[in-house]
Amino acid sequence: MPANAATKQRIQSIDILRGIIMLIMALDHVREYFHISAITSDPTNLATTTPLLFFTRWVTHYCAPTFVFLSGLSAYLAGTRRTKSELSGFLIKRGLWLIFVELAVISLALTLDPLYHGFALQVIWAIGVSMVLLGLLVRLPLRLIGALGILIIVGHNLLDNISLAPNSPGDVLMKLFLTSRGALVFLDKTHIVFILYAVLPWAGVMFLGYAFGSIYQLKFTPPKRKTMLTYCSTLMFIAFVVLRLINVYGDQSPWAVNNSNVYTVMSFLNVSKYPPSLDYCLLTLSAALIILALTEEATGKLAAFFKVYGSVPFFYYVCHFYLIRTLSIVVFFLQGYNTSQIITPNVPFLFVPPGFGFSIGGVYLLWLAIILALYYPCKWFSKYKQTHAQWWLSYL
Repeated sequence: MPANAATKQRIQSIDILRGIIMLIMALDHVREYFHISAITSDPTNLATTTPLLFFTRWVTHYCAPTFVFLSGLSAYLAGTRRTKSELSGFLIKRGLWLIFVELAVISLALTLDPLYHGFALQVIWAIGVSMVLLGLLVRLPLRLIGALGILIIVGHNLLDNISLAPNSPGDVLMKLFLTSRGALVFLDKTHIVFILYAVLPWAGVMFLGYAFGSIYQLKFTPPKRKTMLTYCSTLMFIAFVVLRLINVYGDQSPWAVNNSNVYTVMSFLNVSKYPPSLDYCLLTLSAALIILALTEEATGKLAAFFKVYGSVPFFYYVCHFYLIRTLSIVVFFLQGYNTSQIITPNVPFLFVPPGFGFSIGGVYLLWLAIILALYYPCKWFSKYKQTHAQWWLSYL
């Protein structure tokens, strides 16, 4: 079988893993808009959170790095059907498209503000910019791209404590590319940019994923690939445990012993996502690799269920945000709020006044309803993509 023919087939372990994280991701977004204390408290603040709320947020930490890593891996697979020049052009164009989607489509879904007073630079932005950077680098040797990814992941925490003059061009660029923990940049008095995902640490994750794509070549048998993934996963997890125990380098938030064993474990696991620390990447990507290994030949209804969502991640991502926000409007009026309460002062999100939403149990029920509601639309679009070859489908 020609190599190109093989790589056109979807790899089920990738779709299963991507499907799992897409569903978990929706839990976090439902919590953000429907949990009664979402706007007023941080679920990872050990002084105010509960174990259930903490782990509801913590488990979703696995989503973004896995999503970015798999985007890099998929970029490698896309390159097996293209020349380096074609792959470079495709990645740059798709990256620019994703940046546009983040600013125009996702920001609108987040805020429901048609005047765009706020723009949020989140995971789609990070993937888009990372794709542009990868598109510029694909002509380099694969090992060099992988080494660059490792260097960024391991080394960027050295810059955590660098501070520049607040709001200076250098400060904004530093936050945009390396250090932002949720920085606000004012475009004018009424328009802001929320820099949640600093670009380069996420680009490092994508570069690493691109390098890992090489193990899906035909010369790697499933047993050999499973062994390699398991070995790498184990090394990464051991490195996470060692670094976290040492508690000197690898994360902006050191852990501490608490009065409760549960809260001590929570502190140990409470690694930093913004920007993604070395410890955070080791913990989350080690899990991603072992799931890829274990689902290489998975069968059954559950695997098929996850594959439906994982085969159309972009479609699902956009749809789930707009479904969540449509339901937030419905719940807003059902809970007795009126039009004068649509806007909350100093909050960029419309239709989420103080006290809005449900308990954590209600969040879980609504999350299940949302992901099940999107099952058949995703299944339809997945089948459509498999049976059609229009050029624009590669951008969705």
